[in-house]
This record gives sequence, structure tokens and C-alpha cells, in this order.
Amino acid sequence: MANYRKFRTLLLCATVALAGCVGVRTFETSYDEPVSAQVSRGWRVVDVAVSVPDSLTVSEEHSYEPDADIVWREDPIGDRHPQVATIMKAAIARGASGLKGPRPVRIEATMSRFHALTFETEALNVAGVGVHNVNFTIKVVDARTGAVLAGPTDIDAALPALTGAEMIKARVRGESQKSQISAHVAATIAGWLGIGPDQRDSFVRAGI
Repeated sequence: MANYRKFRTLLLCATVALAGCVGVRTFETSYDEPVSAQVSRGWRVVDVAVSVPDSLTVSEEHSYEPDADIVWREDPIGDRHPQVATIMKAAIARGASGLKGPRPVRIEATMSRFHALTFETEALNVAGVGVHNVNFTIKVVDARTGAVLAGPTDIDAALPALTGAEMIKARVRGESQKSQISAHVAATIAGWLGIGPDQRDSFVRAGI
């Protein structure tokens, strides 16, 4: 019982420290007005290109909220830039998969942030803590001519992260941070392209 109380105290202190350091604030999924469905339904995506600039900083620090552009833990330790590019390319392609029109287009995205949870933060069994921050600029171009058809648009695809017991249950269901982030990015892309529900929304959370 004493060890349990000690653990609870340490957990509470860590949570208070996290909230004190990063603050509770409003996050959002946001983008400019969606592309008109009348326009986008004429497109067919033949390529998705995702750039993750080398200038984006990476942290492998074992802490609650590392100060870096890229924080990613679910893939093996290595160069996080191509890992992020792979995740985002698949998620964007998934979100645009409903486009079946005659005009071939390419979607180009440039990342500015991909800050998921560390496992230390994921382990916190406290409600209201943790945010996956995904930020990028996107545009649609004609695959044959390179003419810009939509964008460039800044997209903020933040989503509340699951932690503690909630994330344990999610993992038992077969979910992961990667699957949750990918699903949200895909839904955001579909919303921006006018082929899915508008995902623009905000939420309050402790995070950065």
C-alpha cells in the first residue's frame, strides 16, 4: 500500500509539473475553406509527395514534452524524417482516395511539425493531458502541367491523445498512436478536399 501511495504521489507530481510547464490551452484542427466538391470530384490522385525538411528538429528525450518539431516513438530508432513522410503519405492518400475524376493530380505536402506523445506521457493515467500536433502545408497540382489547382493551405491537424488506461484499451483493440494520427489526418484531408465531413474543431488540453 505504501508503494502504491508513493507511485500515486509521483504520478500526481509529474502531472502537475507537466501542466505547469506546458499549460492548458486550446488546440484545433483548422484549414482554409474546403475545396469545392464540384471542383475536387473532377480530380484523381496519382501521386502524393510529402517533404519533411531536414531543418525540422528531432528529440529522442525521455520526458513528457520534448521541445522539438518531430517527436515520434512507435517506429524503431532511426531517421525520423522519412518515418514521418511515410506515415503522412499513406494518411493523405487515404484521405483523398474518394477522388475518382478524370483529371490526374498530385498532392504535395510540406511538414512543419509532427509532435506525437512520448511513451512517458502516454503512460500518464490522467484525463485531459496529451496532444498529437500535426502541422503541414498542402497543395494540389495538375499532374501533367504542374499548375496549382488548390492551396497552398496551412493545415493544423491537432487531436487529443489517449493516455493511461484509455490508451491501453485502445492498444488492446489494435489501435496505436500511428493508427489514430493517420485516421485523423485522413479525415482532415477528406474534409479539406470537400469529400468528407468538415473536421475543423477545437479542444482544450494540457500540451504544447
